[in-house]
Amino acid sequence: MNVEKLVSDFLVALVQFERRFDPYFRDELDRLFQEPMVTLAQYLINRWREDDHLQIAEEKTRPDEQEITAAIIAEMACFTREHYRSGHAQRAGNTKTHGIVRGTFEVRPDLPDDLRVGIFRESRHYPVWVRFAGPGPLSPPDIKDSGILSIGVKLMDVPGDKLIDDEKFTQDFTGISSPTFTTPNIAENLKLQRWIGKGAPVLYFVGPSDPHFLDAIMQGLYAHTQRNPLEARYWSCVPYLFGEGRAIQYTIKPRSDEKSPFPKKWTENYLREAMAGTLSRREVTYDFLIQFQTDSFRMPIENASVVWPERLSPFISVATIRLPIQRFDSPGQLAFADNLSFNPWHAIPEHRPLGNQSRARKAIYWELSKLRQAMNAAPRIEPTGEETFDS
Repeated sequence: MNVEKLVSDFLVALVQFERRFDPYFRDELDRLFQEPMVTLAQYLINRWREDDHLQIAEEKTRPDEQEITAAIIAEMACFTREHYRSGHAQRAGNTKTHGIVRGTFEVRPDLPDDLRVGIFRESRHYPVWVRFAGPGPLSPPDIKDSGILSIGVKLMDVPGDKLIDDEKFTQDFTGISSPTFTTPNIAENLKLQRWIGKGAPVLYFVGPSDPHFLDAIMQGLYAHTQRNPLEARYWSCVPYLFGEGRAIQYTIKPRSDEKSPFPKKWTENYLREAMAGTLSRREVTYDFLIQFQTDSFRMPIENASVVWPERLSPFISVATIRLPIQRFDSPGQLAFADNLSFNPWHAIPEHRPLGNQSRARKAIYWELSKLRQAMNAAPRIEPTGEETFDS
């Protein structure tokens, strides 16, 4: 008998039970308590972490980064092989595709000169594919896995050299519906992956020997029963260069405050159905906003558990993501989404990912993408935005 797995499964079942009642009280609860709880959790996180005394946009490489990265890859690859031994392999994170939709990434024409950097240098429109997904690492019915959502935005027709060359004309932006990541750094991420491998991921957060209560609180404050992936706000959680000597985080924020009703029946793919209903009748638009690092301690490069305070550096709108009315839920288009590779290192040098989580992702995403495609006998593809699919 695996006691650890039994305890984890029981705690997960409690959360999944709560998710069905969440719609009746969560909005009011968040209105009253989310901001003060975030403030308290962030105060404690900042009080207990060390100050590395770094400069703006300065990184600090861990001496054991390569070993930890290799161990994370091994854990996630083992999970993928075990769980998809006799079926179609899925991503080990951001797993379930709710939908991939086409749109445009429109750089604002009124940007001041100091913001005209990289892809924002010219006022132009890039074609994009935008993938909305669940957290993973499995793909259960949506009501059991709808707390935190993820987004992947792939710009195409982007000129210039890229930091990895498996794609020549793309720039990827990824994010989740929480302003902090699940783990603060790669050493803690490895612990989480090992708990996932044991089938007891909840014990990473609440296990008696090495708990991570504050990260659990931060994730819990943003994890709730979702109505529609198109209506969530997404954050990068990790920083990126913005030209020379400047660092940013970004957020993707819907312009509309419209909220879809919760379904009368929790179907297996109710989030995809909500997306389809929205995009069958109206366009969806987002502001793409950036936030500059102005304080190297309060806005760290190497710790993804810390929210960069907006009072120190407000977000600035630099682009619009526009998703027109469309149908996106054909089998061919969903299969296309499964085969795409999203990697923050699909980037031009002016937007290089920063921090240990991102340095590790370069190899992690690359190796796991290759593994998934090899298991599925699927070719690696670079999209152009001109793809068409049977209805």
